[in-house]
Amino acid sequence: MSFWHGGEIVARILKAQGVNTLYTLCGGHIAPIYDGCLNNAISLIDFRHEQAAAHAADAHARLTRNIGVALVTAGPGVTDAVTGVANAYQARSPMILLGGAAPLKTKGMGALQEMPQTDMFRSFTKASFTVERTEDIALQLRRAFEIALHGRPGPVFVELPFDVLFNAVDAPEVGEAIRPESADPALDDLRAMFAILREARKPVIIAGTQVYWDDAHTALRTLADQTGIPVFTNGAGRGTLPMDHPQCFKSARSAATREADAIVLIGTPLDFRLKYGREDWNPAARLIQVENDPAELNHNRQADVAICANARHVLEALAEGLQGIRYDDWLKALRTKEDQKDAQLKQWTEIDGAPINHFRFAAQVAAAVDEETLIIGDGGDIVSACAKVITLTHPAQWLDPGPLGCLGVGAPFAIAAKHLFPEKKVLIISGDGSFGLNGFEFDTAVRFKLPIVCIVGNDAGWGQIRTPQKNMMGADRAVATSLAATRYDRVVEALGGYGEHVERAEDILPALRRAFASGKPACLNVPIDPDGMVKTGASTPYIV
Repeated sequence: MSFWHGGEIVARILKAQGVNTLYTLCGGHIAPIYDGCLNNAISLIDFRHEQAAAHAADAHARLTRNIGVALVTAGPGVTDAVTGVANAYQARSPMILLGGAAPLKTKGMGALQEMPQTDMFRSFTKASFTVERTEDIALQLRRAFEIALHGRPGPVFVELPFDVLFNAVDAPEVGEAIRPESADPALDDLRAMFAILREARKPVIIAGTQVYWDDAHTALRTLADQTGIPVFTNGAGRGTLPMDHPQCFKSARSAATREADAIVLIGTPLDFRLKYGREDWNPAARLIQVENDPAELNHNRQADVAICANARHVLEALAEGLQGIRYDDWLKALRTKEDQKDAQLKQWTEIDGAPINHFRFAAQVAAAVDEETLIIGDGGDIVSACAKVITLTHPAQWLDPGPLGCLGVGAPFAIAAKHLFPEKKVLIISGDGSFGLNGFEFDTAVRFKLPIVCIVGNDAGWGQIRTPQKNMMGADRAVATSLAATRYDRVVEALGGYGEHVERAEDILPALRRAFASGKPACLNVPIDPDGMVKTGASTPYIV
């Protein structure tokens, strides 16, 4: 009979699920898990802050469509990870946070770093619980995987007291990897969808995060090719239909939703990103809503057809049921509006002068992006400008925080991406404000020899907040939004990486090429115009 301590059981169960990396920051409470990881060839990437470890686990989950795991010690280790877990919850990312805890035998006695950890996580995880017996670790971890992956993906917090991890028990059954459930659409719902779309003259599809998680990009492309239906992408859905595809749109969404007579919304909540399905939406448009989360159905707007089902199965059924139907007149009319918006955007990308305009910056960055580039957006205005200009061609090519709008994901997301895909170029587009939150993780990238590249659009301030402050209250009352014009390239150089300071737009692309060729974690610091977005009229309003 074999005996495994609790840390060994944790590692074996993770390995069986296909988890080969843990993102962590050390602490005595979790040492047995480290021991188990070493025995089972599970990589440990240790960060300088637990928030970054949680962000990295989030990115790992998104990029693998599987569980991503962060491991942190008790008390402040767990509380430091809270923001990363909350961000994963809003982004529908199935990460697991494993948190150490004081021994159960001293619970309530005032042990080091003891606090009510599970209660803290219950409002922004799918589940939060304590494993109280070493014999239960395998079953409870598998339960955590099922909860995180099934239905709407999301994070789970599992508390593991030190004595539970230290004890040894008979080796449990490890079991097979858990995979998400796949729900088929009901026949009556399909018939209702077919009826709406056969009658429609101006339908659109808004393809969101669920299209990515359900691996539905091929089905989406088939439907778009077959019918000519215009497609807008949102969240992790970006790239599921290449942005250079004839049916893919991004600039004319407001015009499309104002005129559409049928809107197919797939895995995208009707939140602020879609103006709650109200402003700029045709009130008479019929809504077909496909979700993996029943709580999102009919939220903010009543759907004509509301269904919880696998996005790929729905799209495949629609392609079969809409054979012979095309929307070419509508496609042509909407393409005209898109082209007009794109012509205006092109003018912005050609604005000359110093400091550099956001859109000129974006065009230079876009020139460095190819199909082998993974892009992390971590900032406000600078990321907004780049998102409008860069053409994405495949799923998971672009990662950003998601609807929580959490800054500081850049280096952690990039570290996970480069670890998983060492053959890819990994590029962070960062604001100077966001860089300051987790920029010290370039130390982590240097230690693990992960040559990520960051380009910082530096306007010496929190531009997305400063601009509306100035507009609403005047420049003299725009407080708490100014930063120093710090040389972030030198910060990364000091940590052992490569850095350059770039002041001319035409020098950005050559500098990016040198940064990638350096073979080191790298940072380009680029001064940008603090009023650049205002000058184009593209300034992002503060959302309230």
